[in-house]
Amino acid sequence: MKAVCFLLLLGAAVQAVKLSVDSVKYSIISAKGEPSTKSLSPTEKSSSEVVTISQDQTLKLSFQVVDKVTGKGVQPEQAFLRFYDEQSGEEGIQPVRVTSSGKAKFDLSLAKPPASLPPTSSAPLKVTLLLGASSYAPAKLELFNLHIPASHPAPTHPDEAKFHILPELAHTFRPDPKLPARAVSALFAGLVLVVPWTILLGLWSSISPRVPRLFSPNILPFTASLGAFEFLLYRYWVDLKLGDVLTYGAVLGIVTVFTGRHALASIADRRLGNQK
Repeated sequence: MKAVCFLLLLGAAVQAVKLSVDSVKYSIISAKGEPSTKSLSPTEKSSSEVVTISQDQTLKLSFQVVDKVTGKGVQPEQAFLRFYDEQSGEEGIQPVRVTSSGKAKFDLSLAKPPASLPPTSSAPLKVTLLLGASSYAPAKLELFNLHIPASHPAPTHPDEAKFHILPELAHTFRPDPKLPARAVSALFAGLVLVVPWTILLGLWSSISPRVPRLFSPNILPFTASLGAFEFLLYRYWVDLKLGDVLTYGAVLGIVTVFTGRHALASIADRRLGNQK
């Protein structure tokens, strides 16, 4: 039990060791190559240091990460510069490469700004150094407030309007069509049903067709098979599927062929008998 407590206290003591930075300097190099160097004293509170660079200037930042107790250089596993615009809420995180001795450098040129630099406005960017190492407590150090020219607004994408809120769609439906009077519907229904049959029967009576043996025992099966075909087509229109129609149609086709041959043979025999 004592050993466990000792390990916990040892771990807490290790985590209590903090990282710090030393020799923090920044230089502003003009387009003519004239540097202006100044030292910084980072703190965990908000920094009052203000750094301003123009479009043709370059900012160079250098520092060394050290153990706050021993003062020796330390290479943290994680080192980032955070650029934060308190007015717009935009931020950018820039990784920083640190050598084994704890020294690090970072250059910011507005001629070719890094992708991590957020869109800027008239408000300054709050620059913070974030450090992390497995054997040390994490460190968050405020460096300075950076004033840079406001960035141009992002170009408008041609499909941007599609992602905006559109006005609510208002559907206009046509009124229900008015039904004609029942008398008119009955009149036209009667014309459709009666007139074709009247014309058919009138023409049939004018030519006086003779079918004396239509219902004879030799011809009636063929007539019935033709009627079965008509009934099959009606059932297909009502509820049968195509596969069922083809199956029943194949059976009826065989029956119709034999009954038709028998009907034709009987008619031929009768004609031959009459000729004799």
